[in-house]
Amino acid sequence: MQKLKDRIRREGKVLPGNIIKVDGFLNHRVDTRLMTDMAEEFARLFDVSEITMVLTAEASGIALATICAARYGVPMVFAKKAKSDNIEGGLYQSEIYSYTYKRKVTQILSREWLTAKDRVLIVDDFMANGEAVRGLCDIVSQAGAELVGVGIAVEKGFQGGGDRLRAAGVPYHALAVIDRADEDGIVFRDEA
Repeated sequence: MQKLKDRIRREGKVLPGNIIKVDGFLNHRVDTRLMTDMAEEFARLFDVSEITMVLTAEASGIALATICAARYGVPMVFAKKAKSDNIEGGLYQSEIYSYTYKRKVTQILSREWLTAKDRVLIVDDFMANGEAVRGLCDIVSQAGAELVGVGIAVEKGFQGGGDRLRAAGVPYHALAVIDRADEDGIVFRDEA
């Protein structure tokens, strides 16, 4: 998606450790117009006419997933990283390694909000090694729900998460795939 790539090029910063900082428009301060355009692009890439839910991981994917869910007329649900007192009943759980936090976390989702009747589109803001999405796919599988696809705003292609999903045959689209990010700048896959 050219509009997203242009914004990354203009405002994104590469920090040590190949961290790509886009928090001025994607995952801290949120440009809702850009996210609405991303929701439209996902609607073009996936058949959203029969999904029943948009699923994401806590926390930075929530804004994009919410805008997508509103656009598609379905609820959004997110997997939490910690059990809170207001979660009743059984839980789906998936242990992942968080690239952002550099530690293992357990994604949890109440069984009340995801069932075998659901058709799920996973949406998230970023993919590095793919662990968060792997955990979400695992939760969808535990529920016996149908995974319609995975939509990611920005994929760090050099970390392999998207390649693993593609190889596994998961319906997957990233709106911007970064193949290189260093002191010389950001290079997108279709420009490499």
